[in-house]
Amino acid sequence: MGGHVLGKTALDILLTPDNSLPEDAGQACLVARFWRPGAPAGPAVCLLEGERVVDMTRRFPTLAHLLNHPEPAAAARRAAAEGETLCGLAEALAGSGPEARAADRVHLLAPADLQALKACGVTFARSMLERVIEEQAKGDPAAAEGIRATLVAEIGSDLGAVVPGSEPAMRLKAALIERGLWSQYLEVGIGPDAEIFTKSQPMSALGSGAEIGLHPDSVWNNPEPETVLAINTRGEIVGATLGNDVNLRDFEGRSALLLGKSKDNNGSCAIGPFLRLFDEAYGLDGLRAAEVSLLVEGDEGFRLQGLSSMAEISRDPLDLAGQAIGATHQYPDGLLLFTGTMFAPTEDRERPGEGFTHKPGDRVTIASPRLGALINRVGLSDRIPPWSFGLGALMENLAARGLLAGERT
Repeated sequence: MGGHVLGKTALDILLTPDNSLPEDAGQACLVARFWRPGAPAGPAVCLLEGERVVDMTRRFPTLAHLLNHPEPAAAARRAAAEGETLCGLAEALAGSGPEARAADRVHLLAPADLQALKACGVTFARSMLERVIEEQAKGDPAAAEGIRATLVAEIGSDLGAVVPGSEPAMRLKAALIERGLWSQYLEVGIGPDAEIFTKSQPMSALGSGAEIGLHPDSVWNNPEPETVLAINTRGEIVGATLGNDVNLRDFEGRSALLLGKSKDNNGSCAIGPFLRLFDEAYGLDGLRAAEVSLLVEGDEGFRLQGLSSMAEISRDPLDLAGQAIGATHQYPDGLLLFTGTMFAPTEDRERPGEGFTHKPGDRVTIASPRLGALINRVGLSDRIPPWSFGLGALMENLAARGLLAGERT
């Protein structure tokens, strides 16, 4: 991953099929949520069929209804055969940028509604070390570089081969404790229990094209590009998408008890662009082999790029899902689970030794060849549009549209 300054970048966001769809879109079962204008207007659960957006909401009033079906991909295709064409995909995406989206225009929403929004932390060795650095720096970006050099010299940087919870991991834990280098982040990174936390609230996630938010008091923050698992109420992984687990390094570094303030702010959870349902063309093995790229472009010409591989994750997606839902955690409407990131960009953006942090106006693109591209612009949580359409509003809206008698199995 490298950061450098280029010429001035145009940061308008214009979503198109070319910059949003997966490379094998013709074979993919892609579902999405779009805002549908009308009387009354409201969210629509849709299937992408070539250049068409097909509304399935009369059969599946929420995405949760669809994902809890025994065979979501097959059910979506059957429902779309009886559904109504909402509009062309190019038209729907063109209305989805920050300036274009409006209540009287079709635009893309996050592929999530009733589901719990959960996230895993410290599932890659590189990000595990950066969490330890944040903790020891107590949120001060200027102190990070010296701490990073000391830690790498003491414990090394190649922790990716350590299997969490294994005997070698426990021996490493004992050695680090003896040397006074143990951390709560190493506990969840190489210990038996994964870190799983509530990222945000149902209905609060933003889709591709929307402005994401940073807390205005944060001075050290970064994007966290991740794959996101769609898990039904039975604990089955039925699909995947991309997400940005927007992170405030200074808040969490000051205290792990500030995790909620670090992670859950207006606009701090972006998911999309579409949800790819598992079928004969794409499943868990495809996700395990996924590569996820990051591009951050600043209006001063800054450009940061990176690439990570799901093959380097320390805990398998099935393990993460199993720790998130089961006998001790039930989610009747399912959940979307961020799998963690290996990105913790350390390249200096301005002052030497202070690393990377966002600036308002940054454009963030998170992409994976078989999942598409999630594109957002960075704003401040108190200046971007406030979250106002929650679960109550959704239920009232669906009732007013006569859509609450859909299929639920």
